[in-house]
Amino acid sequence: MAKEATSREGNYLFTSECVSMGHPDKVCDQISDAILDEALRQDKGSRVACETMAATGLVVISGEITTKANLNFQEIARKTINDIGYDDPALCFDGKGCAVMACLNRQSPDIDMGVSHDKGLHREQGAGDQGMMFGYATTETPQLMPMPITYARALINKLTELRQKGKIAWLRPDCKSQVTIEYSQDGKPLRVHTIVISTQHDAKVKRSEIVKTLQKEVIEKVIPPKMLDKNTIVHINPTGRFVIGGPHGDAGLTGRKIIVDTYGGMGRHGGGAFSGKDPSKVDRSAAYMMRYVAKNVVKAGLAKQCEVQVSYAIGKADPLSLNVNTFGTGKISDRAIEKIIKETFDLRPSAIIAKLDLLRPIYLKTAKYGHFGIENQGYTWEKTDMAETLRKKANLK
Repeated sequence: MAKEATSREGNYLFTSECVSMGHPDKVCDQISDAILDEALRQDKGSRVACETMAATGLVVISGEITTKANLNFQEIARKTINDIGYDDPALCFDGKGCAVMACLNRQSPDIDMGVSHDKGLHREQGAGDQGMMFGYATTETPQLMPMPITYARALINKLTELRQKGKIAWLRPDCKSQVTIEYSQDGKPLRVHTIVISTQHDAKVKRSEIVKTLQKEVIEKVIPPKMLDKNTIVHINPTGRFVIGGPHGDAGLTGRKIIVDTYGGMGRHGGGAFSGKDPSKVDRSAAYMMRYVAKNVVKAGLAKQCEVQVSYAIGKADPLSLNVNTFGTGKISDRAIEKIIKETFDLRPSAIIAKLDLLRPIYLKTAKYGHFGIENQGYTWEKTDMAETLRKKANLK
């Protein structure tokens, strides 16, 4: 292992990455979720499974949509692309000039039987597919999120803010960040070990200006000074040049940044992506619910870390399994926490949708800024309103 990648004896390193709204895969996530939002805005009963592909000069929208809404796919896609910042033909991909193809079908009637109240075998809204979903929370940060993904996302959001407000004129929409945290043997975050930022930029700006500006206006404004030291490694645009970006530089697909969308690899992820899926798909709604459950467990003081897994069968309303892992940090046993969760939370799909008020046009924001640990966006799954109830049931003082 290279010398710069080592940690102090007994400690360990963990790394998470994040990408901006201008990343080609995130462009596709946003188009898919913008279509979902418009469908729900007009018809809360919409069934949406929307996939998008983007490449140089081309957007292809596919999937299955059943809705009463009147959806202008081309208009939605073009507006989303322009709002991201791809509004200049010089970028070789822009909302006005790209071709937009829509190739969609209605939802399969076999799936519809499983998720509609008045159809199928069970006469109750079932899960839209089989699968397992995870939720995670930790006391590492005020947001109850892992520190590496929290800092990586904060760097990206700061870059986006500076670009959108015109404070750094040479910034372009596509960028990535990566943060490595050094942890003690007992899992306490000690310091930022390494930061990587790669941002698309105007062709005329010098790399020296990029490095100096991002160090001062992004890294030093986002990362707490106590977490930085003389040994912190910083790589800014390490290839030296990043002019060609977005879907012109690399084709994008919906659902290809699932670890960025969740916990940066610290907490596990189930089998499905989020974007473009209405909440009848438990890939999305149950993952949000598991975050809500895990966050309330941690906020209640039942554990310092909590990962919750749930699983479903297509067409069946009740979960097949529930598992809690507190990684040895629980005040009571994992099985006891599991029992309290079962007594407290209704995990049937229809109950999740009602509890978290998921039939709202809120999903484009998640594809832009992140699904978890994001404040002031109206994400009901980030509330900790059940923490006191859990504390009382656990008999914690």
